[in-house]
Amino acid sequence: MNDANTRAVKETNIPLEDVVYSLYQSQDKIYPRSVTGIFTNWRWVMVWLTQLFFYGVPWLEWGQRQAMLFDLEAKRFFIFGLVLNPQDLIYLTFLLIISALSLFLFTAIAGRLWCGYTCPQTVYTEIFLWIETKIEGDRAARIKLDQSSISSKKISKKFLKHLAWITFALWTGFTFVGYFTPIRELFSSSLQLSLGPWETFWVFFYGFATYGNAGFMREQVCKYMCPYARFQSAMFDGDTLIVTYDEARGEPRGGRNKKSVVENAALGSCIDCSLCVQVCPTGIDIRNGLQYECIGCGACADVCDTVMDKMGFERGLIKYSTENAMQNNWSRHHIIQRILRPRVLIYSAILLLLVVGLSVSLYFKPSFRVDIIRDRAVMSRMSDDNKLENVYRLKIMNNSEQAQTYQVKVLGNEAFEAEFNEAKTLPIEAAKYQIKVAPGKDQSVVMEIKVPDGVLARGSHPVLFQVKSLDTLETTTEKSVFIITQ
Repeated sequence: MNDANTRAVKETNIPLEDVVYSLYQSQDKIYPRSVTGIFTNWRWVMVWLTQLFFYGVPWLEWGQRQAMLFDLEAKRFFIFGLVLNPQDLIYLTFLLIISALSLFLFTAIAGRLWCGYTCPQTVYTEIFLWIETKIEGDRAARIKLDQSSISSKKISKKFLKHLAWITFALWTGFTFVGYFTPIRELFSSSLQLSLGPWETFWVFFYGFATYGNAGFMREQVCKYMCPYARFQSAMFDGDTLIVTYDEARGEPRGGRNKKSVVENAALGSCIDCSLCVQVCPTGIDIRNGLQYECIGCGACADVCDTVMDKMGFERGLIKYSTENAMQNNWSRHHIIQRILRPRVLIYSAILLLLVVGLSVSLYFKPSFRVDIIRDRAVMSRMSDDNKLENVYRLKIMNNSEQAQTYQVKVLGNEAFEAEFNEAKTLPIEAAKYQIKVAPGKDQSVVMEIKVPDGVLARGSHPVLFQVKSLDTLETTTEKSVFIITQ
């Protein structure tokens, strides 16, 4: 509370502790105006690319399965020809680090490119605004409709708009769930009204989130809910491309028409039409300087260029530029040169190393995994044939999409004798130590390793399990120990 309000409260003799403070700041609804231009076109290109990917990929097939499917029930993730298991969490870590560094890199170069062109909030808000414009009209028509009294025309337009929004939002929720449940099965279950509780909840939850965020909250998400708006300034510097207003050229601003340009030669290029404010999705005035609410979409630059064309002025009163360029009147060539500064080069080098490392790791990722678990309940025991034995559980996970046959060899000492305990496992070709595993499945077998009594001293002896796929010829080796206590 400021000093004037404090004095006013004291004059009413109301105790300060009884005064209610409001933390909510009301604001008028924003009605973004439609705009055309190069940046708007690029924004729609990204809308089409991202949504074609999102809505189209679940319907693609790869072999006999869905091309991209995160099967939580089977704990397997299919990304085209790549099959990942929970044990491959390291790849998710790599992807998260790469995503973070990419955000840092693009922000250092050109500000909030992600927010302005590819963020889901921006993309779906753009789509919902397009639907709203097609049904209710452009900015002036929407304002007039909202301010008008209740009528059949107003009710019908609002009903059609919300019906279109809800339909699109539910389809979005359905597609989202289709990444986790095979989408063709999901579609069939939806037609039969037999969706499971899990699928039903997430279809409606994600649909409701899309409907609320893109239809109602819009700029509130960018301004108050998104943390990126708060820490973006830490990633900016004087050479970061941002949407800027050329104050030296635009001021003093003043209204005029094309015929009176000569009579108003003392004025700047800005005719104070406020169109830059009307097209802004967050409702800010870029002429007041860079603000954290600005998502860098470039809509104000597009509409300002349109006005400059009509007035016969040079374009670029509002444009993508840098703080240093505006202060020093740098050319576009000089701006581009400053892009390759140390922080950008460091981000790029680290990002390149991570991408190369992840690509190489995925390329050489083995088609199967092996786990060896030694029976810790018994350190060692005497077998029926008077030999010392240790018992191991051998688990082979087939990550490929074809059945595989694996051959097992035991190395470490010539005295080791290995055999499968067929009574406790599925039938196998024990004489050749071979195990057959179905595609995408795992199989565990019990293996006994024996040595004649007295051949090895007491203690721990290394033992190696060499597993080879007879189909792909890949080989992996796991270590364990053979313990003698007697």
